[in-house]
Amino acid sequence: MILAVDRNSRNLQLMTDFLDRAGYSGIGATSLEELDQVLEGTHRIALALVDLAGFDKQIWDRCDRLRRAKVPFLVISPRPSASVQEASLAHGARGMLVKPLATTELSRLIRSLLGP
Repeated sequence: MILAVDRNSRNLQLMTDFLDRAGYSGIGATSLEELDQVLEGTHRIALALVDLAGFDKQIWDRCDRLRRAKVPFLVISPRPSASVQEASLAHGARGMLVKPLATTELSRLIRSLLGP
């Protein structure tokens, strides 16, 4: 199961639709509370895609939680930023993507993180 986190419900729907078309099972969260519920639930999360847009610094606590749970994750940023990339890696991200996302690149990254 791939967890998609995005404050914008339309973007979240686009992401989960993309995951479905690519053959992955996805679950979404539009708030820190929903994210907490997913992390506390019974879902086995194989990968998380975390869009930072609209979240405050508390999102980094959730990234730390993903890292501690050994869930690989990618951070999605609305713009290129060395400081965001540095923070992403410091909190355990496997990489950072910048919007707009190239679906071929995203597919390749997902496959490389999930393995065969």
